[in-house]
Amino acid sequence: MKTEDIKALISRMTLEEKAGMCSGADFWRTKAVERLGIPSVMVSDGPHGLRKQSDKADHLGVNDSIEAVCFPAGCGTAASFNRDLITMMGETLGNECQAEGVSVILGPATNIKRSPLCGRNFEYYSEDPYLATEIAGALIKGVQSKNVGTSIKHYLANNQETRRMSSSSEVDERTLREIYLAAFEGAIKKEKPWTVMCSYNRINGVYVGENKEYLTKILREEWGFDGYVVSDWGAVSDRVKNLEAGLDLEMPSSHGMNDKLIVEAVKNGTLSEEVVDQACERILNIIYRFVENRDPNAVFDLDKDHEIARKIAEETIVLLKNDGILPLNEEDEIAFIGKYAKKPRYQGGGSSHINSHKVTSVWDMVSHKKNITFAQGFNDDTDEIDETLIKEAIEAAKKAKVAVIFAGLPDAFESEGFDRSHMRMPNCQNELIRRVAEAQPNTVVVLHNGSPVEMPWVNDVKGIVEAYLGGQAVGGACTDILFGKVNPSAKLPESFPIKLEDNPSYLFYIGEKDKVEYREGIFVGYRYYDKKKMEVLFPFGHGLSYTTFAYSNIQVDKSSITDQDTVTVSVDVTNTGNREGKEVVQLYVRDVESTVIRPEKELKGFDKVELRPGETKKVCFKLDKRAFAYWNTEIHDWHVETGEFEILIGGSSKDLPCSKTISVQSTVKLPVTYTMNTTIGDIMEDEYAKQYIGELMKGSMLTLGDTEQDSEEEGAVSKEMTMAMIKYSPIRGILSFGTGEISIEELHSIIDKLNKR
Repeated sequence: MKTEDIKALISRMTLEEKAGMCSGADFWRTKAVERLGIPSVMVSDGPHGLRKQSDKADHLGVNDSIEAVCFPAGCGTAASFNRDLITMMGETLGNECQAEGVSVILGPATNIKRSPLCGRNFEYYSEDPYLATEIAGALIKGVQSKNVGTSIKHYLANNQETRRMSSSSEVDERTLREIYLAAFEGAIKKEKPWTVMCSYNRINGVYVGENKEYLTKILREEWGFDGYVVSDWGAVSDRVKNLEAGLDLEMPSSHGMNDKLIVEAVKNGTLSEEVVDQACERILNIIYRFVENRDPNAVFDLDKDHEIARKIAEETIVLLKNDGILPLNEEDEIAFIGKYAKKPRYQGGGSSHINSHKVTSVWDMVSHKKNITFAQGFNDDTDEIDETLIKEAIEAAKKAKVAVIFAGLPDAFESEGFDRSHMRMPNCQNELIRRVAEAQPNTVVVLHNGSPVEMPWVNDVKGIVEAYLGGQAVGGACTDILFGKVNPSAKLPESFPIKLEDNPSYLFYIGEKDKVEYREGIFVGYRYYDKKKMEVLFPFGHGLSYTTFAYSNIQVDKSSITDQDTVTVSVDVTNTGNREGKEVVQLYVRDVESTVIRPEKELKGFDKVELRPGETKKVCFKLDKRAFAYWNTEIHDWHVETGEFEILIGGSSKDLPCSKTISVQSTVKLPVTYTMNTTIGDIMEDEYAKQYIGELMKGSMLTLGDTEQDSEEEGAVSKEMTMAMIKYSPIRGILSFGTGEISIEELHSIIDKLNKR
């Protein structure tokens, strides 16, 4: 429906009907206005599968939903580093929505993984905003290509489950821009999601849903978002303030209570009816975008989509360690140990929980083979060590050539609604791994978890496979990786610290009651570990393959650019092994010398390439201003500092064999205001100001003069000491240590002149 037609429709609605349009009819549907032919449409949970509830509705996945297909969770899909693959996943989800009459699927979940403890990390993509926004954008692109909307969430700075409906994320402007807003920005600007879901929490004391800065100024005016903003379920605190800030649709239904508040506010003049009209226009625009583009031929083919889920899962499994033990030989005697071999943990708990129409385990794939045995090893409904189960596992491992232990985190350890209290796996599992590895040196561990875990046994096993939460087809994908039918190609979208205490947010995570301070600032994940030169268990971007890759011939098409230019960077990647494989080529940028505090390096590009043995491909990246910029809080904009920047390319954040340095010239002159307290060193960096101040300093004690000393007493005042004292002395020091030839009025006059140029 055209904009003018929607406006005309709104003009025919009563105030009560317009207010009613701004909240749900029930848990999942918008309101209809039958007399005007306005239909009701359905939204549904679904970052990694369609959770369309067929009967009683709820938010946390307690009640049954329709049978559907569970794809790998966000923790895994980000590990693919494959935009095309995730776009295909989005297309599949979009088609399922068309078949089921769902207008908007609630996802992707794009929040930054600030801490490994966040209970909902399994849904989120990364600790890095560039990777998060690129993967989110790929999913949005796929879903919306089927004329179904997405709802990118949870906007903004929603990084823990504890007190999520009342806590205030205390974050500075630069950190918000470079880390937490950036995770949403690229996807929203490029892919235009139909809706944005507002988070529960406050930012710096104000609920996001009541903050016009984030919902209107940044989201709409700066980024160009043109859909509607929907509340997270139950996130509305003050409906009138929400509406004024830019929160259009309240979900679920308020049973008419908040509708009445909107009507009253318009009638008493505290709310403009134009604000209500605008919200209705945004909501109706999305409703009709779906209604007018229904696909009558869409079919939800569960088995077909299961195979697509398996294909996606193949690229979400990260090979963390391989001391020559993988891939396995299918003819060898092998012991599969651990409950997750038969009943894998393949998805997280909460609102994204999918009612999978079937689940394939690794045991389903190999149970027909007589050379592969099974031992349960542990129970995941308790953390108690079961000696009988462990002894059975040890015996099975001793009889085999290789033991593969399927372990990880049970539902009780990570889920929506609560945060983890530690980063450990269950004691019963750690003990199982330790003792099996002691009995059988050829041990491999396969992990099913949504976020990093500590690995006290990391040096005791020969292979570690991070399967994440791989969806309902994880068994087939995992089996193919273990036996080499598929070459692993995933990379870690997050750092695995050695221990929880190493994480930069450790001291402040969860906060004090309703206040959570983000004191680590921009140093999230690898940005912190790199800056501190800290060892990690496995670094961001790490992931092994059954083949090897070599990088060479890095080229830049310009050695010097301005911040208004782009530069094209290319590198040759060669498969130096004996089997076909895919490599994730990662590009990082480092500011060689910066006057502002910056990370050691930041991810600014990635691409995934498939190479046959011996094949070489050239991979190209185009970098613009944002690749070199930081957020300058003086000008409230992205800014590039003139200087040298190193471009680093390789296979992980710790393996970057190729580099080139280019010069970037800023075209922006930062505003400067001098005062009597500005240091001489800061003024002397300004060529224009330097000529005036230099003259004033002649003959004063602030002039360096001859610092070569003859006597031992005079040698106590070194040249370095004198220079430092001058550099950090306020300009008013000329009055105290000068010759007395300049007055305070004259000095003020010079400073005024410098400020007015």
